[in-house]
Amino acid sequence: MIAERLEKLVEEMVEKGVQFEDAVQEFERRFITRVLGRCDGSLTKTAGELGMHRNTLTRKMGEYKIRRRT
Repeated sequence: MIAERLEKLVEEMVEKGVQFEDAVQEFERRFITRVLGRCDGSLTKTAGELGMHRNTLTRKMGEYKIRRRT
């Protein structure tokens, strides 16, 4: 199910000329934002859920201008 939806999305993005780096950045930004919200803004919990180091999460949040909601 997810694979089919992802395949359709990728096909649409390719057809529209979306650059790979732009697609990756948008996905990361949205994924991090969603998990951060589910973890009530906890960086430690969010990093754990994402399987990355807390410092990496903080760096990516700065890169994508993601703010914690308190």
